[in-house]
Amino acid sequence: MIKVIQPGLFTTIQDGGRHGYRNIGIPTSGFMDQESAWAANKIVNNKKNESLFEITLTGPTLAFNGNYVISITGGDFNPLINKLPVKMYQPINVKLGDTLKLNNTINGARCYIAVSGGLKVKSIFGSKAFFSNITDSYFLKKNDEIKVSKKSKNKILKWDRFNFKLNRSIEVFKGPEFDLLSSNSKNKLFKNEFTISTNNRMAYNLVEKLQVGTKSIISSPVLPGSVQLTPSGKMIILHRDCQTTGGYPRILQLNISSLNYLSQLKSTDKIKFRLINL
Repeated sequence: MIKVIQPGLFTTIQDGGRHGYRNIGIPTSGFMDQESAWAANKIVNNKKNESLFEITLTGPTLAFNGNYVISITGGDFNPLINKLPVKMYQPINVKLGDTLKLNNTINGARCYIAVSGGLKVKSIFGSKAFFSNITDSYFLKKNDEIKVSKKSKNKILKWDRFNFKLNRSIEVFKGPEFDLLSSNSKNKLFKNEFTISTNNRMAYNLVEKLQVGTKSIISSPVLPGSVQLTPSGKMIILHRDCQTTGGYPRILQLNISSLNYLSQLKSTDKIKFRLINL
């Protein structure tokens, strides 16, 4: 059992996502930064899509009511166990009574805590990923108690080859409505930098406008990584918890790696789009 002493800003339980239900309006959800989450699970020998804790900007304080092996990956939140620093991207033995505290982020927007065996929470539509209106809770709260699934009996791995690095170069493909852009807007799109504004698991808004007056389209499918352009000229990059359809032109589509990179960036960070030619 793991008890939440303090939940942090926005701590959730996520896994590989909820697949196969977009036709009834249920988003994929799951790990924002898949690469970091997969690394955390690999270190403790879980399956790569096993459930774990996802932390955003300010970390939680967790108390362990048992002996477990954990790992911490992703952004650096200055993790402490019993007030002593611990290394990331390594297996960590925690004992009954130990307390793990993650602080404000030093580098990156999200980090991940995997526990050998995974977290024992209700699976809904084939996933344990928290999502509003589907799961009982959208984020962890003070005094929540999370059970741990059967402990892994396999060898715990050591992963010391991965170096976390922020990447502000966002690789994209042309979206279905890319050609609604003027030549000037297309040049601006790949020449200029854009600033991240408000953002969450659903979408990242960009500050700078691109092209005002682009008309809406008939509601059409969107995916995590779709870049929408509103009539006011604002760009919105959809992420893991995004809706399944939308009426704004889809001018670009991020690739998988760039979705991971974007999830580790914060408000005021700047990005630059790089077009991938097929």
